[in-house]
Amino acid sequence: MSHSLTLVSRPIGPIGYGLMGLTWRRNPQPATDSYAAMSTALAQGANFWNGGELYGTPTRHSCHLLNEYFTLYPDDANKVVLSIKGGLAPGELRPDGSAKNVRRSVEDCLAVLDGKKSIDIFECARVDPKVPLEETITTLAQLVKEGKIGGIGLSEVKASTIEKAHAIHPIAAVEVELSLWTTDILRNGVAATCAKLGIPIVAYSPLSRGALTGERIQSNSDIPHGDFRKTLPRFQDDALEFNNQIVDEVEKLAARKGVTKGQVAIAWVRGLSGRTITTEDGQQVTLGTIIPIPGATKPERVIENSTRVELSDVEMAEIADILKRNPVQGSRYDKHGMASIEG
Repeated sequence: MSHSLTLVSRPIGPIGYGLMGLTWRRNPQPATDSYAAMSTALAQGANFWNGGELYGTPTRHSCHLLNEYFTLYPDDANKVVLSIKGGLAPGELRPDGSAKNVRRSVEDCLAVLDGKKSIDIFECARVDPKVPLEETITTLAQLVKEGKIGGIGLSEVKASTIEKAHAIHPIAAVEVELSLWTTDILRNGVAATCAKLGIPIVAYSPLSRGALTGERIQSNSDIPHGDFRKTLPRFQDDALEFNNQIVDEVEKLAARKGVTKGQVAIAWVRGLSGRTITTEDGQQVTLGTIIPIPGATKPERVIENSTRVELSDVEMAEIADILKRNPVQGSRYDKHGMASIEG
């Protein structure tokens, strides 16, 4: 595997692998099926894996699956660069950035991993507005010093938080949503700040939460009962009618290119790395490293997502025009979810 990218001084491939869907769903697939998908990701060069203490239940989340996988395939442990999200109140989807809970979260994840794999990057899933950022980051910095984690990541943060955290301890990566349906970070200063500070961006949901996969979501009724997307504003019927115009145009581009629309979507995210954009205030910013982390439960989908497709400048410009003509309708999350992002 040839590498030119690194995280925490470890070589990684240009496309990572999101583990959320393997354990955080109403009816998770059999673990053996997940092992097959994980093994395929690594074979494809997708060796940056992104999991979470919150991805499932307290007794069955990413770290439990990872323990099992690396017990079966111990030689793979040193090949994988692992990022784990935590820092929520135990058993809740509520941030608790206190020193006590952040330490608990890291140590609980390490206990579940049971020495089978180290945590290369640890990030609090959301910023806790009730706890000073200094307390959270200083605690993580101490855990780095103790050798319990390799580096510190941030998740769903605004530009000023990145600067503030980075001044306390170098930040290894910033994880934020970025896709053809979600381009906020290109305008709100997050991408520009990461570029300025030399911090890689980890782009989650690069397939627009499944909207740009092979299975078209024509209406809200196509989304299974219990799937959290069913409540998201941009997946309601009135919004989908507009948002699928992007899907349709990207599909035409993909057909001309002989690839899938999902591959175009991931290639677009990757293609932003090193590209100069104009921000809302008119500044020219050259973006830094951006690593998409598509998730998939089946080996064939992992192969599709991790196949490296390159877009030409003309194709990138065509996509920019598609996005300009078709502004996305509906917010990323419901009202409650929106309150916890850009912390």
